[in-house]
Amino acid sequence: MLRVAANRLLSTVGRSGHLARCSSSSAALPQPQTSPDIHFNKLFINNEWCDAVSGKTFPTINPATEEKICDVAEADKADVDKAVEAASAAFALGSPWRTCNASHRGFLLNKLADLIERDRVYLASLETFDNGKPYSASFTADLDFTIKCYRYYAGWADKIEGKTIPIEGDFLCYTRREPVGVCGQIIPWNFPLLMQAWKLATALAAGNTLVMKVAEQTPLTALYIAELTKEAGFPPGVINILTGYGPSAGAAIAGHMDVNKVAFTGSTEIGHLIQQAAGKSNLKRVTLELGGKSPNIIMSDCDLEDAVEQSHFGLFFNMGQCCTAGSRTFVEDSIYDKFVECSVERTKKRTVGDPWNPSNEQGPQVDAEQFSKILGLIDSGKQEGAKLLTGGQRQGDRGYFIQPTIFGEVKDDMRIAREEIFGPVQQLLRFKKLDEVIERANRTNYGLAAAVFTKNIDKALQVAHGVRAGTFWVNCYDIFDIAAPFGGFKMSGVGREKGEEALNAYTETKSVIVKIPQKNS
Repeated sequence: MLRVAANRLLSTVGRSGHLARCSSSSAALPQPQTSPDIHFNKLFINNEWCDAVSGKTFPTINPATEEKICDVAEADKADVDKAVEAASAAFALGSPWRTCNASHRGFLLNKLADLIERDRVYLASLETFDNGKPYSASFTADLDFTIKCYRYYAGWADKIEGKTIPIEGDFLCYTRREPVGVCGQIIPWNFPLLMQAWKLATALAAGNTLVMKVAEQTPLTALYIAELTKEAGFPPGVINILTGYGPSAGAAIAGHMDVNKVAFTGSTEIGHLIQQAAGKSNLKRVTLELGGKSPNIIMSDCDLEDAVEQSHFGLFFNMGQCCTAGSRTFVEDSIYDKFVECSVERTKKRTVGDPWNPSNEQGPQVDAEQFSKILGLIDSGKQEGAKLLTGGQRQGDRGYFIQPTIFGEVKDDMRIAREEIFGPVQQLLRFKKLDEVIERANRTNYGLAAAVFTKNIDKALQVAHGVRAGTFWVNCYDIFDIAAPFGGFKMSGVGREKGEEALNAYTETKSVIVKIPQKNS
């Protein structure tokens, strides 16, 4: 994701089709803190740091070295109950949060953005340390978009408006958009700071309180942000950040009777469980941003060099750990062999290794589980007859590094063409006709994103309107902006994040009807 910011730091797309270093790229990067101090590893409830009720902890691991960074408090149902109680009290009528002006909510969000900017080097370093992504991407892409997200929703805080509606009779009818209440939020590990911002900023702008469970693989930056919210001046109980596992803490949030809305980003499998738990409890509102198996369609009339480079980025960025990754790359038969040749050449030049080295484009996968899953899917591609063109193995003997991998001659029914790999594995499929590729692109349970590369506007629009996906790119990939809604069709999710539309999931519309007295004759 985050193409614009990543390109600003890492590259410009040259006519050669390869990433060319900007003269000011790595030289402009401030030096990272390669062993950042860990300030917070407990639960953040009611603006206080506390141990889990059980006293349990779990380790968080540096994926580049496989070494433990520190132990973190392990929340479960008892801790969720404490956090929900604090959030409920903070949302009560007459509380400081409910009585503060909407403009003040915006002020606090902007103050939080200021503090993130102040500590940008530390946060980017901590993100790389705990997640494994290259520091160059953490500092520029992740932090840039995170700060913009908080500022964007700070601007919305005092612009969430109702309207007056003319109705029959002598009545005044108007609507209010009121906060939903206590929001449970569960975020993933691939973009920890940004995914926290997408949910936290939206909920706060609308006046809600929240209990957030962060990913157990990458808890450290979220905990530091928690302390910054206190420094910014958010009242106690408004923001509660928990670390723990999905089956315990996550499930407790999804099924809690006093949580009014739950937002989840993660796998489709867990999304099913979240929705079931919400339905069995209090029918809480649910928004889900789930998996993808995005089709990327390369027409014969495209700018081939650009299409190769954009497709490379669209798959391999962030170690392939992107829900929108263009993992089903359909290439028109007449240019298939040339596209394969250029893609393999580009991928063999991809630099993999130490995420602190600004010359490396790719770091490790996030943890041992993802590492093993990806290698298992690579093995399935070999066994089912896909042609391994490059990569396909572990890189090095330390850390969760995987070689950038390309499979050719992939068929629609192969596992690697059906299942979300969430790793640096590109699949290249042939097609002959436009109607055929649209039908094949839609032959999936997912519908998160898609793209087409063509110079023919008629073809571009035909594909854009024919493919069922929440985001569609034409002659580009992974172009995101906080103002543009994001979400999926089909089993890729429910609802939208980002933009004005995301606020709909965090507000309730109330109609107020007032009888207007008429003057007696």
